[in-house]
Amino acid sequence: MMTTKPIGLYVHIPFCIRKCNYCDFASFNCSRISWREEYIDALCGEILTYKGRKISVDSIFFGGGTPSLLTPLEFEKIMSAIRETFVISTSTEFTVEANPKTLNKEKLDAFIKCGVNRLSIGLQSIHENEMKTLGRIHNFDDFLVSYNLARECGIENINVDLMYAIPEQTMVSFEKTLSKVCDLSPEHISLYGLILEEGTDFYNNRESLNFPGEDSECDMYYFACEYLKKRGYSHYEISNYAKNGYECQHNLKYWQSEEYIGVGLAAYSYFEGKRFGRGKNPEEYIKKNYTQYEYAEEIDDSERKYEFVMLGLRLSEGFSLSDYKARFGEDFIDSHKEIVDKHIFLGNILLIDDSLKLTEQGFYISNTIINELI
Repeated sequence: MMTTKPIGLYVHIPFCIRKCNYCDFASFNCSRISWREEYIDALCGEILTYKGRKISVDSIFFGGGTPSLLTPLEFEKIMSAIRETFVISTSTEFTVEANPKTLNKEKLDAFIKCGVNRLSIGLQSIHENEMKTLGRIHNFDDFLVSYNLARECGIENINVDLMYAIPEQTMVSFEKTLSKVCDLSPEHISLYGLILEEGTDFYNNRESLNFPGEDSECDMYYFACEYLKKRGYSHYEISNYAKNGYECQHNLKYWQSEEYIGVGLAAYSYFEGKRFGRGKNPEEYIKKNYTQYEYAEEIDDSERKYEFVMLGLRLSEGFSLSDYKARFGEDFIDSHKEIVDKHIFLGNILLIDDSLKLTEQGFYISNTIINELI
């Protein structure tokens, strides 16, 4: 029997040309691996384990790594398994992440033929020195070629990934990056503050890198909030800005505590009341032990409460107090009144009608606020 509500499908492609200096994701230099074909076979095998259940999907997201490194034949092979397994809605949002150096017309045409209608291009910065420090393999001209080619091929929904608080970056250079990108008028912009993850090159060499100070990082954040608003982008989630109607439907599933299935290396799922995920070891994954998860747990009410509040507060609309009460049988304000009142007074939280939401100021210190609330 088909599930009553369509879910999201995430597909992890771990291949990269070169791992970026800040990256902590499960990704590997594709010129140094011998298991690429085996990985795609295993990935298709995992997808097919859901066959026969008539699960409906209305968002597909190929992430990585660099999914745009897939050849048209590899992409079609994975899509064949997806089509054989899932019921795909005609209105499905279908995103592929891309590095500007890895796109060409043949590949874009193949993606579009398979149903891709949204591209997420990793730019990070327009400045050569900043991109070189990040370990990116492209420059701004490469990005422009890929962006314009995607438009010519018919992609009408493009996200551009940017970063702030990165080494070598200044307020002036950051403003120029935002201005140049907005001039191109992408439908969506993701803007991430750099986080130093243990084990990355940036973390290991952090003492020798020229990071902007905390005040500069804060200034960049608030400038972006105001500037992107003026350029027609709604700040609908902590790190995401969109033109009206172009909010990322796949990621909204995460933030609205809806179900999704993740397949591939290091992919996580939230499905049928359970959360489960794969590890990062490719040798283990290609053994095709599909019932073996590195992480698996039933989600109890305590965890559901935490996730409902934590994920809901990532969104500009916040979360519904009546929805919280209907789900958990308690009044959120009554049980958190002192903390909520404190952050309303400080200007971090707004209580409007049935919604509890963070202000722009609250977004910037969201982790602190969420930890206090739950």
